[in-house]
Amino acid sequence: MTIDELKQMVNDALEDLKAEDITVLDVNGKTTVTDWIYIATGSSSRHVKSIANSVVVAARQAGKAPLGIEGENEGEWVLVDLGDVIVHVMQRQVREFYDLESLWSVEAVEKRREQEAL
Repeated sequence: MTIDELKQMVNDALEDLKAEDITVLDVNGKTTVTDWIYIATGSSSRHVKSIANSVVVAARQAGKAPLGIEGENEGEWVLVDLGDVIVHVMQRQVREFYDLESLWSVEAVEKRREQEAL
């Protein structure tokens, strides 16, 4: 699986379960841990768990077993480590508190916000 296919698979899994505020950070050359970081928001602990599980299931079906999964039990912040891509799924208040985007001195490659209903 190429990195572009892996990123598309992650993106599709996040969108399939209506993850909100999906942000993609290109950290290639900034860390040896990963090249891409996805950050997404879920509306509740159940939603966060479901979104993360969607990523895990999609990865396994594509033959890319996660290297690690953290935070599944609590559902406030679940991390899915796919090697070249790390996915953080968080509840809104946790995401705002930790503000992972500001830790990296890189521009978001892509940031999508749900449009407010009129």
